[in-house]
Amino acid sequence: MDSSAVAAAALLEAGDGRAKEPRSLGRRTAHNLSSSSLRKKSDTSLVRKVPCAALRAFLSTLQEVLLGTRLFVLFPAVALAVLARYMHFGQVWLFVLSLIGLIPLAERLSFLTEQIAFYTGPTVGGLLNATFGNVTEVIIALFALRKGKITVVKCSLLGSILSNLLLVLGTSLFFGGIANLGTEQPYDKKQSDVSTGLLILGLLCQTMPLMLRYAVSAGEHSVSSEDAGLVLSRVCSVVMILAYAAYLYFQLKTHRQLFEPQEVEDDGEDLVSEDEAVLGFSCAMIWLAVMTVMTALLSEYVVSTIEAASASWELSVSFISIILIPIVGNAAEHAGAVIFAFKNKLDITLGVSLGSATQISMFVVPLSVIVAWIMGVPMDLDFNLLETGSLFLAILMTSFTLQDGSSHYLKGLLLFLCYAVIGACFFVLKRHSTDGNNLNLSSRSA
Repeated sequence: MDSSAVAAAALLEAGDGRAKEPRSLGRRTAHNLSSSSLRKKSDTSLVRKVPCAALRAFLSTLQEVLLGTRLFVLFPAVALAVLARYMHFGQVWLFVLSLIGLIPLAERLSFLTEQIAFYTGPTVGGLLNATFGNVTEVIIALFALRKGKITVVKCSLLGSILSNLLLVLGTSLFFGGIANLGTEQPYDKKQSDVSTGLLILGLLCQTMPLMLRYAVSAGEHSVSSEDAGLVLSRVCSVVMILAYAAYLYFQLKTHRQLFEPQEVEDDGEDLVSEDEAVLGFSCAMIWLAVMTVMTALLSEYVVSTIEAASASWELSVSFISIILIPIVGNAAEHAGAVIFAFKNKLDITLGVSLGSATQISMFVVPLSVIVAWIMGVPMDLDFNLLETGSLFLAILMTSFTLQDGSSHYLKGLLLFLCYAVIGACFFVLKRHSTDGNNLNLSSRSA
């Protein structure tokens, strides 16, 4: 850590009464390593010339947070989105700028949680990653629930799972196989087995309300009340949360060796490998709060303008939520997964893609149902037949692809083509309503 960074940390820790000593992180998660592939070393030569120590410390911290990523060129989109909101540039422009602005914010959230983990240790750091790993999806879901847009919530979460399983993993295996044609690309099958098992459990919980609805409508069974499907969904959500908690204990305590990412050698590229904190604890917490607020603001813009974008582009809300939002919102994480596939580090790639899909399926989806329950919004786990069928086939295809512990480019190509077919299916869907609120409820009444 250079002297200016130390000064910044000391300045910001002074208000705490006591300074927390940074510790070696010891173990970086696959998500940390994926995000670090997009970081760059900051040039502090100009900052050191600033005569005022307090200003020099502030500028050093600002440079580390805002310019320490290759995605810093996208930060102006955040300011432009806010400007577009108050200058009335148009809802479509606001939607596009907000989506672009979410890309660097998501990467910086990962960076800041890693900085905090240096002070809290790997276990608490792992819990922070479990909380902030997909914070963009969580915030978008919460704002959509507040506006009663159940379809947007379900489609965006489903799209994130499909994107991680088919698009991210598919492109990573394909380009990794092309770049390493002469060598085998092995990976630890035990980690993928744990993730696919959890995904299948999540799929079961999402399928039961759907099958219950069809069984009742066909007259094969009867239920005690009209909201039996909603009650079943809430029970399944609690089960999913408990399973995810057990998974975290399994990952962070009893079997943490299964999730150790591969060592990444320094191959001469500008790859930032941080073995110590570059921000103070209070500084990282403050910036984490700021970035979370900015992410929440842009997420609110995305939710409020999605119908306008749907009408302007003549695309269904389902297609935008399932295909476009997950692709753009997780672009930074996806790029990191592909980069490590190029480096023949598939364990890191699998940790990113399967880890994100598992977190969304087993934590974000049931959390949305429980939060909706508290808010009085009737959200359930019935994602409708087409959406649930797509998820089932995606998990099935991924399970078969990862069953032998090695990969080649054809496996990646097949996963990507599956994603293309699913995307084409949702592309041809008609837009049922302009508000996108109760698409699933209207289809059920029909």
